[in-house]
Amino acid sequence: MPNVYDFDKTIVYPDSGAAFFGFCLRRHPRLLRYLPGLCLELLRFALRSKRPAPFKAEYYGFLRGLPDWEEEVRLFWETKADALLKPWYLTQKRPDDIIVSCSGEYLLGPLCQRLGVRLVGTRVNTATGRLESFSCYGEEKVRRLRQALGAAENGDALIDEFYSDSLSDAHLAALARRAFLVKGDARGPWPGMEHDGDSAL
Repeated sequence: MPNVYDFDKTIVYPDSGAAFFGFCLRRHPRLLRYLPGLCLELLRFALRSKRPAPFKAEYYGFLRGLPDWEEEVRLFWETKADALLKPWYLTQKRPDDIIVSCSGEYLLGPLCQRLGVRLVGTRVNTATGRLESFSCYGEEKVRRLRQALGAAENGDALIDEFYSDSLSDAHLAALARRAFLVKGDARGPWPGMEHDGDSAL
């Protein structure tokens, strides 16, 4: 079974989407006009208690204001990856790791390819800024992971070890043999799922 990881604030320190927008904004100040719509969409997302509906175009709309979004993503990871990736993840990374994230595949894809791991993320139409499906969040992460693994809808464990900074990922944690809650560089047993010999790392 693979190890599965959340991405933002789990194996990288910041929220990657916000960090990427800030990176692009410094290089292209005209993107400031997209900031109000982006903030509004973040607020709407935070207020949803269940499966999030697709973001409106305002959230990823700033991609339309970039001359070459693929080049911006390449430059972002080329200059920031070493500082953003948590060393403990690089130490234990395995080739069968799967990253399951709410962040856009357009952004995480190049880094995951560089790391040599699989990615399940939110699918974004970079031409329009709209999502092509539901945000990969909460229970949607489980559905997408099962789809990626070709797994049946049953209670069997799909994951060897699972890591996330957010309790919203409890549905994935429940599918793991061992699950860990990440805070900064510290990793401790998932609440209510303590295992013999586990302690904060």
